[in-house]
Amino acid sequence: MKFPKIPMAAINRLSIYIRALEELEEQGTKVISSERLAKQCGVNPAQIRKDLAYFGEFGVRGVGYRIEDLIREIKEILGLDRTWNIAMIGVGNLGSALIRHGNFIKHGYVFAAAFDIDPHKIGKRLPNGLVIHHIDDLEKVVKECDIHIGVIATPASAAQSVANQLIIAGVNGILNFAPAQIQVPECCHVENVDFTIKLDSIAYHLSTTGT
Repeated sequence: MKFPKIPMAAINRLSIYIRALEELEEQGTKVISSERLAKQCGVNPAQIRKDLAYFGEFGVRGVGYRIEDLIREIKEILGLDRTWNIAMIGVGNLGSALIRHGNFIKHGYVFAAAFDIDPHKIGKRLPNGLVIHHIDDLEKVVKECDIHIGVIATPASAAQSVANQLIIAGVNGILNFAPAQIQVPECCHVENVDFTIKLDSIAYHLSTTGT
């Protein structure tokens, strides 16, 4: 599904909306107003209506949104109406914890391959059944497992090299947990998750409020 260029902030809010909607659906709620959904998500109702308007018309005036239908529509918009196979590169403490996290599967993200360079880890089977491959086998395994997204959880010094290997293997989506900015061609999309940057932001706000 193709749409005009949408603000990234709106895309991020769609993810928040769908998680709130899924929680409400699990509680048995069938229909919700934009006011109630806004309160659940910590935004204002006008923002929700504006974000959804980028993609079409949703809901019924005076009634609200049918939760089942809105979940389905947002999943289609975000590409979550399919399964995305993920490769984890770097099976240390962080990588292992991410692979074990059940929330990924719930949202359609499946860890289908894992890589490392530690000879003591190569060939070992993880609790979810994955066998850890050597990074040198990345291109072959990516094709065999139909990998769509690579997750980098390596030391910073290895992040760019790993990103290069993923791109050569045809993986154009990268989630980077390494504390390093990686360079990729325009065909690729990278999301960087640096915990220290978030901590810096918290520290700043605590400092400016005198906490």
